Amino acid sequence: MMTPEMMDAIEKDLVFVATADEEGTPNVVPIGFARPLDEKTILIADNYMKKTIRNLHENPRIALIPENARECPYQFKGTVEIFKSGKYFDMVVEWAQNVMTELEPKSAILMTVEEIYSVKPGPEAGERVA
Repeated sequence: MMTPEMMDAIEKDLVFVATADEEGTPNVVPIGFARPLDEKTILIADNYMKKTIRNLHENPRIALIPENARECPYQFKGTVEIFKSGKYFDMVVEWAQNVMTELEPKSAILMTVEEIYSVKPGPEAGERVA
């Protein structure tokens, strides 16, 4: 589903993550710890999330877009599972602490990418590409 170029852009840059609570109130935040595990899943570290994690507990739908949308003009949509222990949580803790030893992730968010849309300006803007 995700190409190697898409996966590279997500891992190298910040991503902007959009969530909504159960009433539909949106929230968008920049996230520095997002890493594709394969062509269908993205691991996100919950280091400082408040509204985002609360929203995901109420509504597991998520969308993200890489910071550099000119080079990677795609929006990724899907659903999440949240882990406070186990394999994915351990991966997030090791990853975050290798970057900044003082980080103490609260949870690991595993996003399953279900749809990819173009955000490239022009006639294909908004079209589903995968």
